[in-house]
Amino acid sequence: MRTDLLKHLGRGLLAVAAASCLTLAHGRSPGPAVIQIVNGNEPGIGFNDPSPALPVGGNTAATVGGQRLAVFQYAATLWGGKLKSDVPITILSTFEPLPCTATGATLGAAGAISVWSDFPGAEKPGTWYSSALANKLAGEDIDPVPSPTGDDLDIVAFFNSDLGQPDCLAGSGFYLGLDGQAPAGQIDLLTTILHEFGHGLGFQTFTSGRTGNQLAGQPSIWDHYLYDPAQNKTWVKMTAAERAVSGITPRNLQWYGNTVIGKAAAVLDRGTPELFLTGPGLDRTVLIGTALFGPQIDSVDDQLSAQIAQVVDQVNGTGLACTPLSPANATAVRGKIALVDRGACGFTVKVKNAQDAGARAVIVSDNVPGGPPPDLGGVDPTITIPAVRISLEDGTALKASLATPSKFGNYGVLSFNMQKLAGADFGKRVFMFTPNPFQQGSSVSHYDTSAKPNLLMEPFLNAGQPIAVSAPKDLTFELLKDIGW
Repeated sequence: MRTDLLKHLGRGLLAVAAASCLTLAHGRSPGPAVIQIVNGNEPGIGFNDPSPALPVGGNTAATVGGQRLAVFQYAATLWGGKLKSDVPITILSTFEPLPCTATGATLGAAGAISVWSDFPGAEKPGTWYSSALANKLAGEDIDPVPSPTGDDLDIVAFFNSDLGQPDCLAGSGFYLGLDGQAPAGQIDLLTTILHEFGHGLGFQTFTSGRTGNQLAGQPSIWDHYLYDPAQNKTWVKMTAAERAVSGITPRNLQWYGNTVIGKAAAVLDRGTPELFLTGPGLDRTVLIGTALFGPQIDSVDDQLSAQIAQVVDQVNGTGLACTPLSPANATAVRGKIALVDRGACGFTVKVKNAQDAGARAVIVSDNVPGGPPPDLGGVDPTITIPAVRISLEDGTALKASLATPSKFGNYGVLSFNMQKLAGADFGKRVFMFTPNPFQQGSSVSHYDTSAKPNLLMEPFLNAGQPIAVSAPKDLTFELLKDIGW
């Protein structure tokens, strides 16, 4: 039984269907998946762009359109070599103008065209599966009605044909090589496609992360594996209100699938930088962003423990540290960890001024609410002390603690926790991306940005990302295996 259209996924329509019965999956193991790319472009544009192109990074097609199609087919072959399915996976693909400006652009998107529940072979009843995965589990095409293109489509993918033009992220076009060696300033199309195909294959929940509401009253297969340790529940066992809170609690929501847990240590670096704060009303570890400059907290030998002193150089009680510290502030921070506020100048300026005053490290308190705190950007080879960033909320709590009379004062301990993987908890459960405020299109349906090395399914494109979807270089395929692939 097929229901009416319920929502849009990017530009692709997300239809919802339900089969009438539930049976056991067939016993035969499926063979390698065949992924078919359907060219949805009109003549002369997108994949059919006749503009001449020189060979690049192993891509020898002679036109721009041909090179674009070659990258798509390469990605399809790579994914097909990992997946098992007796049913071909068909992806309607286009290159076309998408929203963009001279400084920002939509690169592209992909997603399942339909989701299904209670079909023959479904492993969990009353649960939504993306079309391609549902077909795989059923061992047959459960929706054989052709689309207007004449194909039975599973995924829709569309990418920005204007990228790199003067009015569309000027100068940053797609790199069409097949080697993952995009030069500085260009965006690797292959990595971008592998990421988006991952979403279409099922790397997403169909439950709203913003409201917590389930699609048509049923959970997604993802909801069985999203675990919130703060609430000690998986999403499938939560109320909508509880899921909405979970979706904006930074670095808390975890993937609870055995395949990802089993491979996490083979992919992620061991060790996580941490900041522990002591003092009245504190005594807790807080989330931090680390500095991209200066010494890194990346070994147990780097541990630093010192008293914290607040810089105050503004009439409102904040300390911007954008100019050399006054004698009073310099005396206060000498030999200690300096607490300064974000704003008015670059992070390297603040840290260098604190360093010149004798501080051993710097904590930058954010000036806007939310979290997790991003890393501190900037370049200055003369900086020799570590620096971290904390949220406005934790900064406010730290300032209140500093203002409270205390016999022992406030201390900060910067350390490298070797018991945790970078991007996971003590149990090797990988964090999902749940920033506050909620980020539509990114929150929940991506791995968290704290993973190191970077993972393919993080919400932001990372330069130098390996051309890989599975361990030992990535964990995308492992998550898909957890949900049924």
